[in-house]
Formats: sequence, C-alpha cells, structure tokens
Amino acid sequence: MKGIPRLLFPAVLAATIAVGCQTVQTTGAGVVGVDRTQMMMVSAQEVEQASAKQYQQIMADARAKNALNRNAAQVRRVRSITARLTAQTGHFRPDALRWQWETNVIGSNDLNAWCMAGGKMAINSGLIERLRLTDDEIAAVMGHEIAHALREHARERVSKSMVTGLGVSVAGALLGVGAVGQDLMSKVAQVSFELPNSREHETEADRMGVELAARAGYDPRAAVSLWNKMAANSSGSPPQWLSTHPSHANRLRDLSDYANRVVPLYQQARR
Repeated sequence: MKGIPRLLFPAVLAATIAVGCQTVQTTGAGVVGVDRTQMMMVSAQEVEQASAKQYQQIMADARAKNALNRNAAQVRRVRSITARLTAQTGHFRPDALRWQWETNVIGSNDLNAWCMAGGKMAINSGLIERLRLTDDEIAAVMGHEIAHALREHARERVSKSMVTGLGVSVAGALLGVGAVGQDLMSKVAQVSFELPNSREHETEADRMGVELAARAGYDPRAAVSLWNKMAANSSGSPPQWLSTHPSHANRLRDLSDYANRVVPLYQQARR
C-alpha cells in the first residue's frame, strides 16, 4: 500500500479490522439459553437492505414462473402458522415484533425453506407435500428459520467472510482501494442460499426454534419427527440447507433434549 511500510501493514490491517468489528448480543437467551456474543463487521441495516433486494428478485422470478403462492389454502395455512411464531419473537428480541414479516410459498419440489434478515421468508411446496408435514412440523421448520434471522446469522457469516478474506473489504475502504459492501448483496445471497450453516448456527436455530414453536402452541417435539422425515427423504442425511458436520444421531439427541425442556411452555400455551 502506498504510504504504508510493508512491515507495518499487518498491524494496520489488524487495527482496521478491529475498528470495523463490534461485539453484539443479538437476542436474549430465552429458556434454551442461547447467549453467545457475536462479532460483526457490517451493519444490520446494510444486510437487511441487501436481503430485501435479493428477496424482491426471488419473488419476481417465482412470479414470472407462475410458482408464487399457487395454492391459496396452503398459503393461508403457512401464514397462519408463521404469524403465531413471529408473535413470540419478542421473547428473544422486542424489536423483532416491529419487523415487516412476510411469508410466501414457492412452487418447487425441492426440500427448502428460509428466512432472510429482516423477516422475509418462504417455504417450498415440495417440503410440505413430499414430507406430508403436520402443522407442528411446519412450525418446527419455520421456527428454525426465523431463529436464524433473529440471531442475524447471515450478518455474522458475511462478517466472518470479510475477516477470512484478510479484511479486504474493510481495509480497502479505509485505505483507499475499494468500498465496504460493494459485493454485499452477492455475499448475503451466498450465505443465505448456497453455503450450509455452521454447526454452531444450526444448534442455536434448533434450540431457539423449538422454544418459538412451543410458545406459539405447537408441539416442539415435532422437530424430531421433522428431522427423521428429512433424513429418510435425503438418502439418510439432511438436504444441504440443513447440513451439518455432526452425526444425525447427535443432532436428534440435542433436539429431543431441548424440545423436552420447553414442553411446559407448549402446555401453557395450549391452555
């Protein structure tokens, strides 16, 4: 870099990354105890704006293919379930109650569902139909995806990508060789739809998801039956969007443990 001695550049880069980082607690711990702090290098607003643009493109593509919300009864069913789930998000972060939540169903045979930063979500019709999901199991799917959004996992993964890339985006902005966020939309798309979540993120979404479901009056133990259906329809392993490094058995044990912990919340909600 012009004007920066080569020997000093690592220190300058480290300082640049440190300036760009902030430690945040995106959610409350809830009954399930998710209380990990997270390092962020990009603002929530930037990620939400990039996610909104990506979401608009996906909806436009689905509409052009006549694949958006084709089954009115199915759409009503999914939206009713997600409305009950999002009404419980305040237990983890009160600001989420003000998010512009939106739910759609995309006509696709793929086993997939997602919730982007800021609360825009979708589920594929194939996931509902091929696995013959119950309402409790749909709540397990969408509770898991909503948890990813509440924890701002996409923002965290984009931030980690910047660090892994030696802080190129942040350093470039401060040292005059680029701009932070110039490829943010593509990064958000990649971490949202292409790359599997880390086990740490999946565990947090599993645990928070069962609590959201229980508080909304859905049986949290349905997460276990959902996972078994996933594995049975994916040659013994989950699809890429739910893929993780630990074994199927280990994840089932963790899901079962945390689902049972929040059964009292489910019973209270049912009453």
